Amino acid sequence: MGEILDIGRLFEFGGVVLYLIFGLTVLLWMLLIERLWFYKKVLPLRKAELFKEWGGVSDHQSWAGHRIRDFLVSRLMQEFRSTLPIIKVLTALCPFFGLLGTVTGMIEVFDVMAILGTTDARAMASGVSKGMVVAVAGLLATARFESRIKHEEQSIVSALTR
Repeated sequence: MGEILDIGRLFEFGGVVLYLIFGLTVLLWMLLIERLWFYKKVLPLRKAELFKEWGGVSDHQSWAGHRIRDFLVSRLMQEFRSTLPIIKVLTALCPFFGLLGTVTGMIEVFDVMAILGTTDARAMASGVSKGMVVAVAGLLATARFESRIKHEEQSIVSALTR
């Protein structure tokens, strides 16, 4: 029960901006989990379909054959990359919302200082740290996905050229 109150107090101190950061975090993690699911469950099926389509191409060595191969690989990689731009935007927005939280916290602190003459300095710095934690997680995940996409693309192209 005490933990629920602590989370409630955290949102109370963070204000509306913390709700925005929380919403961005939930959306970001939903997209990251969706990409993981795609990689683990859907990608193997799509690769099998790609190899089946490539097997139906009669001439693998001609210019047209190479363009067909490039098209098949490009189509799969486009599907793999489909939500990465959204993930990157959400990752970039998190620190800005954290900064916005800090600024609104500072305004509230200065209002309290003007009225009562006392303040809680921790309330000012909390916003940026929350936004940065989410952003770092998003950056690491995005870098990992991009690395995996390049590796998959290279392995598929090399498998199709054999």
